[in-house]
Amino acid sequence: MRQVDSPKTASLLAADMTARKDYLVSITLGLFAALALTVVGSRACFAQADPASEPAVLAVAKVLPAVVNINTERVVRRTVRDPLEDLYAQFFGYNRGRPRQIRQTLQSLGSGFIIDPRGYIVTNQHVVERAADLKIHVTTHDDRTYNAHYIAGDDKTDLACIKIDAQTDFPFINLDNISPNLLGETVIVVGNAVGYGSSISRGVLSAVKRNITVDDVEYKDLVQTDAAINPGNSGGPVIDLSGRLVGISSAKMAFTPQGVPTQGLGFAIPAEVVRDSVNRFKKIAQKQAGLQNEAASVETSTSKAERLFGMQLQNLSQELSDALGYARGRGVLITAVEPGSPADEAGIERGMLVYRMAKSDVTSVQQVEALLASVQSGSNVNFTVGVIRAQGQDHKLAALSMTAR
Repeated sequence: MRQVDSPKTASLLAADMTARKDYLVSITLGLFAALALTVVGSRACFAQADPASEPAVLAVAKVLPAVVNINTERVVRRTVRDPLEDLYAQFFGYNRGRPRQIRQTLQSLGSGFIIDPRGYIVTNQHVVERAADLKIHVTTHDDRTYNAHYIAGDDKTDLACIKIDAQTDFPFINLDNISPNLLGETVIVVGNAVGYGSSISRGVLSAVKRNITVDDVEYKDLVQTDAAINPGNSGGPVIDLSGRLVGISSAKMAFTPQGVPTQGLGFAIPAEVVRDSVNRFKKIAQKQAGLQNEAASVETSTSKAERLFGMQLQNLSQELSDALGYARGRGVLITAVEPGSPADEAGIERGMLVYRMAKSDVTSVQQVEALLASVQSGSNVNFTVGVIRAQGQDHKLAALSMTAR
């Protein structure tokens, strides 16, 4: 017998069907929404990101104007002998001829970066070593070349400071906000790799507090990175993705002490060591500036040597010594002699040098002026003048006494 539903049962069935329709509609709308999001997300994934917004690109753009290329040039003298003469002298008893001296120009490339708007630059000491004999040329990121002079350096930390002088403010890397140097952080090496300016390499900070020895030179407390460091990178900055200084590129270990070849072992001097060294170098620069101002005031005013004896003096720089063929580091150059003066009557000529006054050797105008400070008109002063050539040859010296006018 078939059962007939009551009105109440029919009503419940109708409500259930409506609920099921609403459920199916919501499911369908949800699926469409999910599909739409998937399509949008896929398009976003396949869309190319703007390279200009990459953190590494922004960091490099921030520091690159302060990075410089350093080209040093040094003239050295070498003594050479004909090997055939040595052979003949050994077997046939010939007298050896005198060895010849040749001048050779040595050049090196490196990197550095400006750490002060006045043009102070920090680099490796080995890039500008023996700077007294160097010509230092610095090329900035905008392809302008400047002459630089050496301020100070430290062989232990392998850091040095040089300075370029110009009537402008330079972009610089701030040493007051340095990288925390966390293991695994991304680092970027910027510099003059193998002569190619503004070269970039990227890696991670691999280790800190490393002590290594490369070419018999010991380095301590370095940071290690797998970013490529090549010849010419020395002295350039290593930065993090915020553009903060991690360190200064210093060395690359190509082989272990046992001769095993390596890969990805580059080392940098940590930023805190750089900051401390720069503070010391700036103090030295301030002292040098004070001495230069003092020397300028002495040399621009009428000196006592000129007033009392009629001779004008000039400090003998190493470049001037080399050009004239004089021994370095000795004497003060006489650049002019007043006719009829005590110096002229004593036979002193332009180009001679004053080597000694009374009982004191002199090497600067300041020393001469200090010794003459108490000399009055009518006083007799003993001088040793003449020329001492380089390599100890052709000494012509004379001791004489002059009366101050």
